[in-house]
Amino acid sequence: MNVAWRDDRAGNVTYLGLYALQHRGQESAGIATTDGTSFHTEKHMGWVADVFSPERLRRLSGHRAIGHVRYSTAGSSNLRNAQPITATTARGPIAIAHNGNLTNAETLRRQMERDGAIFQSNSDTEVILHLLARAPAGPLEEQIAHALSQVKGAYSLLILTLDSATRRWSPRRRARSTSWRRNGSATSSRASC
Repeated sequence: MNVAWRDDRAGNVTYLGLYALQHRGQESAGIATTDGTSFHTEKHMGWVADVFSPERLRRLSGHRAIGHVRYSTAGSSNLRNAQPITATTARGPIAIAHNGNLTNAETLRRQMERDGAIFQSNSDTEVILHLLARAPAGPLEEQIAHALSQVKGAYSLLILTLDSATRRWSPRRRARSTSWRRNGSATSSRASC
């Protein structure tokens, strides 16, 4: 997973971060960017260099971005499970990229489906997205804490909204994270949870 912020080339910077992380997942690759007004998302099955043509990279405008390379640990290998997963919630558009395994994802999914939730994928990442969308109104940080208090397992998350990019890890995280700063912009890559 990779995140870039305060950089007018956040999509390109994230692409380079994903290219460096390609060994972590060859199944699919995706990037979501925002310019503060709208989201731009590109994702597809395959290797980073094959997914992101120059034309696709041009469409990823914005000063904040998150990206993901996927290998299946939960959910099947198809485009619906490619990340970042995006949705429009009461707080506005949101994109989530996730690595790890939620040991109670199926239980949470069944509970939410009984309550009327409709899932578009079979990835446990979408479970987190639903929990976040159902969190009580309030500051994003409180909504994230409420959603993550319900999950069990090991995970790393990147969450992108129109006005923020946030990183979260499970309480017992075990991963390497690398960060870079350049002219006031920042980038961070994470290999695993």
